[in-house]
Amino acid sequence: MTAKEWSSDLVPFGITVCGVDELPDFAARDVSHVLSILDVGTPAPDAFSRYPAHARLDLRFSDRIKEEPGSVLVQRADVDLLLAFGRDLTAEPKDAHLLVHCQMGVSRSTASMLLIMAQARPDLGADALVNELVRIRPQAWPNLRVMKLGDDLLGRKGTLVGAVRGIYQARVAKQPELAVLFRSVGREEEVDG
Repeated sequence: MTAKEWSSDLVPFGITVCGVDELPDFAARDVSHVLSILDVGTPAPDAFSRYPAHARLDLRFSDRIKEEPGSVLVQRADVDLLLAFGRDLTAEPKDAHLLVHCQMGVSRSTASMLLIMAQARPDLGADALVNELVRIRPQAWPNLRVMKLGDDLLGRKGTLVGAVRGIYQARVAKQPELAVLFRSVGREEEVDG
């Protein structure tokens, strides 16, 4: 999969969502802000040493959505931090460019990007925001726990969570094997919910 860089007419900053293996592709780009989300104990990727100066928030939590031995789940405080980072970003000049990554660029990163977009555009409905997320990152499968916490913090009354359930349904309709995969890792609520 090749790395892509997107602009969006919906938010006042550039957007990139990717996985760790795609990070080197963006070292020469004008990335001004990086939201890095990886498992606890994972160091910052080496690729960042080749990036120009940028603001960065490193968050460390599991991609799990329910308690399991050895996993560190996302907490409300983590989502508070990523939303504060997003608020700082929107106060920047118009040439700001946000790169959000997690291990694969599919779940934690897409959920976080969606929340930052929703915060930047409280006037837009959840479906419009989700459609933009899928345009930017077609393989998106936003982490449900991140979404629930963020939906609550943004006062969206479940609309963001409802809209991402549409992503799950559409992806499973095209790729039924995803249902088996996500159930096998304890994320059946996303598939069956």
